[in-house]
Amino acid sequence: MATLWNKGTSATEAVERFTVGNDRVLDRRLARYDVQGSLAHIRMLAQIGLLTEDECAVLTAALERIAARIEAGDFELEPDVEDIHSQVELLLTRELGELGGKIHSGRSRNDQVLVDIKLFLRDELLAVREEVLTLFRTLQALSEQYKEVLLPGYTHMQVAMPSSFGLWFGAYAEALVDDMNVLGGAWKVVDRNPLGSAAGYGNSFPLDRQMTTDLLHFASPVYNSVAAQMQRGRTERTVASALGGIALTLNKFAADCCLYMCPNFGFIHFPDELTTGSSIMPHKKNPDVWEILRGKCNRILSCENEIALLCSNMPHGYHRDAQLLKDILFPALEDLHACLQMCDYMLAHIEVRTDILDNPLYDYLFTVEEVNRRTLAGVPFRDAYRQVGIEVNEGRFRYSGGETKDLKASDLGHTHLGSLGNLCNDKIAALMDAASKWK
Repeated sequence: MATLWNKGTSATEAVERFTVGNDRVLDRRLARYDVQGSLAHIRMLAQIGLLTEDECAVLTAALERIAARIEAGDFELEPDVEDIHSQVELLLTRELGELGGKIHSGRSRNDQVLVDIKLFLRDELLAVREEVLTLFRTLQALSEQYKEVLLPGYTHMQVAMPSSFGLWFGAYAEALVDDMNVLGGAWKVVDRNPLGSAAGYGNSFPLDRQMTTDLLHFASPVYNSVAAQMQRGRTERTVASALGGIALTLNKFAADCCLYMCPNFGFIHFPDELTTGSSIMPHKKNPDVWEILRGKCNRILSCENEIALLCSNMPHGYHRDAQLLKDILFPALEDLHACLQMCDYMLAHIEVRTDILDNPLYDYLFTVEEVNRRTLAGVPFRDAYRQVGIEVNEGRFRYSGGETKDLKASDLGHTHLGSLGNLCNDKIAALMDAASKWK
């Protein structure tokens, strides 16, 4: 197997297979970023005199040809090549001879893979940001569309107080604001350049790390070489934490949808083609999409802990265990993209039931409203509470604010910030606009 570290001896096939693991598959996602990092590195090498300008031009042209192959989908790791870094260097040396080998001057595979992963994660975080923003806008639009439609609110899974579809959709929109703030924090960790830290202890070449930082559009270098190497695992864990926050929001929303689709509730509905049936029960319309989404989000939530457990007992410096980070994080990113996109797709087809409160099951939904009405009329709160409680126990409670089946959210007089009658969707949108401006 072709490796960058070969010194004339070969590992057995069993050792190679065990240590390389899934890298050959996962590294395909890093191909374009390996070329980006190499292009910046050779420009810096020419600047400090380790390459001539002519050599840099020849290497640049060759790397750009490789980049074109990658973008065209005409790039694969050859069967005996260990990873993406080896494949790119092999192609260069095959075309350019010894000049191709000069590309590795002043760097280690350690800082090479670090910069590849950081460049990859920057693009991934930007893609997640756009998907979150798309879902946020959908939720806000639904919140406005259904802001007058009342919905039972529950505590302890017991009928509690009036809510509304506007409040429900809007709640998840605002939750995404918090998730976006955390995503921006992960971006700040990712957006620092480790290139030039080599194996974690710097280099005796006069490398210009600020130059590669500028060329790759990082906010700053990771200055301390040891700290740069320590970011392997730390970066992935931080990103996993941010993904987990979004996954938790989606998970809870999916659980709500599974509950609300249940015929015992029947609050929302989706077209038949977005649900699945049973092999023996012809009446079934199962919420399989939401159940799979809920399950995938649970797996994403476990990602941060799995990374922490993988890295927690490593001394500083590189250890081969870190290779397994890609096995954990890369599938989680794929799953989150799919979940965000599918959630938005499903919401484009959601049908909201507008006559929920016609059911006498929800008559007691308005006990607090009645207590408050009597309190505003001058009855002490505790007295009003006892009066309504007695009426409930004796089966004679009636809400005095009108026929409940005809009520709209604005009829209930909730005016404080974030209430049924004052959703503050414009203010939440402004918060999201600020939270998403981290690049």
